[in-house]
Amino acid sequence: MLTSTYSLQGLPLNIEAGGDRCGEATARGRDSVAASGRGGQWAYRLPVTVFSIRHLTRYRYRKPVRLGEHRMMFRPLESYDQRLVSSTLDISPAPSQLRYVHDVFGNCVGIAQFATPASELTFESRVTLERTPSPAFAGVAEEVEFYSGTMPFAYSEENMPDLLVSMGRQHSDPDGKLERWARGFVHPGGQTSLQALLADMTKAIHSDFRYATRLHGEAQAPTETLSLRAGTCRDFAMLMMEAVRSLGLAAQFVSGYIYSPPLHVGGLTRVGGGHTHAWVRVYLPACGWVEFDPTNGIVGNADLVRVAIARNPRQALPLQGTWKGEAGDFLGMDVEVEVTCEDDRVATRSPMIGARMKG
Repeated sequence: MLTSTYSLQGLPLNIEAGGDRCGEATARGRDSVAASGRGGQWAYRLPVTVFSIRHLTRYRYRKPVRLGEHRMMFRPLESYDQRLVSSTLDISPAPSQLRYVHDVFGNCVGIAQFATPASELTFESRVTLERTPSPAFAGVAEEVEFYSGTMPFAYSEENMPDLLVSMGRQHSDPDGKLERWARGFVHPGGQTSLQALLADMTKAIHSDFRYATRLHGEAQAPTETLSLRAGTCRDFAMLMMEAVRSLGLAAQFVSGYIYSPPLHVGGLTRVGGGHTHAWVRVYLPACGWVEFDPTNGIVGNADLVRVAIARNPRQALPLQGTWKGEAGDFLGMDVEVEVTCEDDRVATRSPMIGARMKG
């Protein structure tokens, strides 16, 4: 059982969350988790990394306004590679009601109602979790499917009904510009490994496009991002998501956080720290959902913390709400995100690679 404490203006409310976690392989106090492949052909050790995340959002108004319903996604998703240790949420002023639901994707959504007008509204989430990232294609690299280039990728009849909603394109491509760009990663006249295709696309966006911070507004249309060769993390995620969908693959939008080691620690500097981050995941029958961060050129989920998955960015907003007042009452919004590692020496180790075993 895990206990999460949600403190509302200093009043503790203990909420217990338990149950089986799918494929959980971590244990507190252990430095790593050993894994071995079929028949002992490959093996690696998964380091257990402990992340602490602080996410503060503050809305400021010229005078007290009436606060409407606010919906938030701060609680990370739990799985075999991501285990929640503790979670606290401070809201000021205290909501008159706070409840939690799971949306259609299984994301945890907090819903707050307010009875007191306020000139400032603050949400501060603090999370501690254990991460055990593994190489994206460890043990199944030889089984990853190929793309023929002549037809959309075909999933099994059993999986297709559940994947269709993640395969549908959401932006128009009247001139076929996006699809031509996507097909540029397909080898002409032969089959292309989906592992290579997706990795190449991830690296291309990272190297050929310029990152630009834009904290407000919806994601750009993929064709606009292609033309500008610039965008935010959510723009790059939308570009890659729609590109692989044009090839007949199922893809979803992922929202969460990214860890970037401080300069004095060294290691890779990640783009997108200091606020929420976005990337994409693609379904491959041999290995399930695989994550790709085109903003940083990451294949897999190293240094990434999943909070929400969705069909499009609008369904994965970290925080949204309403208020009533005069047009000039809103003064601004402040956002602070800090992701720290309990042991930076562990968090910045070289990526793990499957090693062959003798015998």
